[in-house]
Amino acid sequence: MPTDTPRQKFLIRYAIWMTVLAIVLVWSAYLVRDVLLIIYVSGLLAIGFSPIVRLIERQKVLPIGTRRFPRWVAILVLYIVILGTITGIGFLIVPPLVHQGQQLWNALPSMFDRAQEFLIAKGILKEHLTWQQAVVRAPVSGGGEAVGTVVGAVIGVAGGVIGLVTIVILTFYFLIEADALRGGMLRLFAPRERARVAAASREVTIKVSAWLGGQLLLGGIIGLTSAVGLWLLGIPFFYVLALISGIGELIPVIGPILSAIPAIAVAATVSLNKVLLVIVFFVLQQQFENHVLVPKVMSRQVGVSAVTVIVALLIGAKLLGIVGAILAVPTAAILQVVFLELTTSRES
Repeated sequence: MPTDTPRQKFLIRYAIWMTVLAIVLVWSAYLVRDVLLIIYVSGLLAIGFSPIVRLIERQKVLPIGTRRFPRWVAILVLYIVILGTITGIGFLIVPPLVHQGQQLWNALPSMFDRAQEFLIAKGILKEHLTWQQAVVRAPVSGGGEAVGTVVGAVIGVAGGVIGLVTIVILTFYFLIEADALRGGMLRLFAPRERARVAAASREVTIKVSAWLGGQLLLGGIIGLTSAVGLWLLGIPFFYVLALISGIGELIPVIGPILSAIPAIAVAATVSLNKVLLVIVFFVLQQQFENHVLVPKVMSRQVGVSAVTVIVALLIGAKLLGIVGAILAVPTAAILQVVFLELTTSRES
């Protein structure tokens, strides 16, 4: 019988060890998937913000002179602008929402009575309850389950805040060390391939930055159409509600749904007909946004086809929920650049 040569034995051992190493790496990546996700999000934000940081960095400190902003100062300026914008929006949104929330809470008993009268007239409800009776009879979970739910919610919120702070800090350091990281990545490739890899990295930067710009454009369009629609429907504080809709547009899938809730709540203080009209308006707007606006804007801004955008959103939402939907389009754009580079290198 033929015996294995030393080379064959070496290849068998090599294949076994490589398989074991691949399994270990995949399993390790699965265990630290949350950390890898934070690193990936931070990297995307750093790539998307890098053109803005370079633009700020090129500005001169004084009108006369050649000294320019250090990179860390340029990043801090960007962060301050973003934080200031968020704070300003908060001051615009919170006071009217608190006022409307108080009005809605005061109007709930009368709205509850009108709803019961309607259901009794239709034969759906037999007994008329007061608001206090309804609150007392409302089914609640056991004390232990309620405490567990509250604790779980608190832990989830705390984890989200810690993750957000980590992303902000990590993005800052990615931007600070962008040149060193890019140089280290290029050294992983052969000298003859570095020019092509550098060009591909620039293309990725352009696409990710365009994705961020596209998100802001979508938010502006949704905010403007919401303002016009809610104004025509006669909904109070339509400008604040439209601002909430524009911000909610930045969160795919669940963002538009959550941003519609305040508008529906405000409409409930007016009449039931207004509630129905607002629901119809937001349903139609979301359908237009999902099937027309997002594919068209992202295909124009990022250079990814509408079909790719829709498929990426579906896959991303299925894999990672809201986070996956947010990361779907820039990830598809990066994969498109990598695929084109690989196919081009094979053909050349």
